[in-house]
Amino acid sequence: MILASAPTFPQASAFVTFFIPIVKDLNLFAGIALVGLLVTAAFFLRESHGALSSEGLRIKTLAGLAALVWFVTTLGSLFLELANLFAESVVNTFSPGPLGSFIGQTSQGKTYLTTLLCGAIVIALLPRVKKTGGATIALAITFIGFLAPVFQSHSSSSSNHGLAIGGLLFHVIFISLWVGGVLGLIAIKPSERALAIPRFSALALWCAIIVTISGLVTAWTRLNFWAALNSLYALLVLLKVLLTVVLIFFGVRHRRHIAAKAEQSLAVFQLLTAELMVMSITVALGGWLSTTQPPIAAKQTEPSDALILTGLNMPGKPNISRLFWMYIPDGIFLGLLLLATALYIRGVVLMSRRGDKWPVGRTVSFAIGVGVTDYATSGGLGIYSHFAFSFHMVAHMVLGMIAPIAFVLSAPITLALRTLPQGRGDGERGIRGLLLSFLHSRYSQIVTNPIVALAIFDGSLFALYMTPLFGHLMQSHSGHFFMDLHFLLAGILFFHVIVGIDPNPRKVPHIVRIIILFAAMSIHAFFSIALMSNSGLIDGGYYQALHRPWLTNLLNDQHTGGALGWAMGEIPILIALVATFIQWTRDDARETRRLDRAAQRSEAMGEDDDLAKYNKYLAELNRQSDAQNE
Repeated sequence: MILASAPTFPQASAFVTFFIPIVKDLNLFAGIALVGLLVTAAFFLRESHGALSSEGLRIKTLAGLAALVWFVTTLGSLFLELANLFAESVVNTFSPGPLGSFIGQTSQGKTYLTTLLCGAIVIALLPRVKKTGGATIALAITFIGFLAPVFQSHSSSSSNHGLAIGGLLFHVIFISLWVGGVLGLIAIKPSERALAIPRFSALALWCAIIVTISGLVTAWTRLNFWAALNSLYALLVLLKVLLTVVLIFFGVRHRRHIAAKAEQSLAVFQLLTAELMVMSITVALGGWLSTTQPPIAAKQTEPSDALILTGLNMPGKPNISRLFWMYIPDGIFLGLLLLATALYIRGVVLMSRRGDKWPVGRTVSFAIGVGVTDYATSGGLGIYSHFAFSFHMVAHMVLGMIAPIAFVLSAPITLALRTLPQGRGDGERGIRGLLLSFLHSRYSQIVTNPIVALAIFDGSLFALYMTPLFGHLMQSHSGHFFMDLHFLLAGILFFHVIVGIDPNPRKVPHIVRIIILFAAMSIHAFFSIALMSNSGLIDGGYYQALHRPWLTNLLNDQHTGGALGWAMGEIPILIALVATFIQWTRDDARETRRLDRAAQRSEAMGEDDDLAKYNKYLAELNRQSDAQNE
């Protein structure tokens, strides 16, 4: 009897399997080098009124080479990935059919496309960069492309989906700043290191703390550590944690030795090179972890439709207890809020140490904004916003109208301007100067125009909910995150223009603010009525695909969301309207007191005040006119 052989699947060639990890590691290190060189050019080196120095321009040129390597290795990874996927030679993957299908129809392919586009933009932009602001923009674009693969990593399929992605995102950001910063210090001339090291040391401290915490969180979300202690993945995690601790220890020692030997260029170079070697081993372990499958639990259940679409298990029927006490952290928002809180507290502490008082009410307002945002993204409201449109709309109103007012009244820009480090010499703007330059830039002047702020605030409602965009964004973690982030930032911009106490590039008259608020109220009401009267679903089938057992009438839930959005949207606008009237009254009273003091000073000095001088001027003109007529 002849036994049937098991089916065999085509395997990729040895060439492909050999070069995939090599090219990916080169891509990783090229991206880290690009980040570090751009940070060095923008923040560590000398600059004059925002213009890069000759050394900064040289480092920017090196960044251009790193960007080119990053782009080429990303392209190489794309074709090697295709060859591995289809078990073909690399040459056969150049066919536009499979390549177009992979890029246009798969999430992994779209990630490669995003990274390639960002790399191409940075390569085209860097030759034109002459100022620190341009280097900062290039750095932001680099991070978009560098972080895109995070959403397709093993963490994206983790049982703690939101926390895993957030932990890995912050881990990648700050380890690239840390390792790239050391590489930037090595690349600059020895004569510039003494000035650059203190700034890097301040950044490295934050990086060390965040890298350690985010690394532990990421590892915890991927496996039951003690149950999987004998696995390769767990051993790699232990080794990486150990190296990170060693790296922090050596980093502290190196900073002290470097500060003492700043003039000894060879000794400094040796210390930095040793630190970079340890960092490289740590990063390589991280790359190995990213390609190693975490241990799979012995008992696994088939993932539900809700878990596949949202990364969350379907919660029970909503009630008061679940809405107030359920908590599943959204790692990205939670990380951003914790980082913002740490920076705000640091600013308040610096103010207190130098004897300046910071109003307690502003700190309380900031705390309210953080708490409300966390509840709308990670609390019960944030959880149910993934599963029902009515809760999504409530979360939208909280993020777009309630939290922004609290953040705006906490005056974060004013606190930053009072505590950020200034330039290290004549003509250097420093980080504070960079923020001031942004506040006075043409972009800031455009977006703080009341009409533009209103268009972003209310116009985005129609662009999001009256087009297929809403359904597409809800189907991915990144789409849902950017949607929530847009709600928050658009609200902060709008209420900053209307009731903000931070510096504004343009002074908006109070009557204009009141008109804009009435317009916002009318547009919001019109949108809500349109949503309530819509006879079709606007989610593109997203909520139906969840198969939730409660609130089964999807159209009725959509109409409820429109009604809740209308009711909740009017209240914050009315509060802002009252606040605007109060500010108008106070400004008038302040101006009256100023004129009274000016009149008193003029009277005491025997001089006329401005109003009296202007009246005399008019009387003199009138007398001259009468004399000419005679």
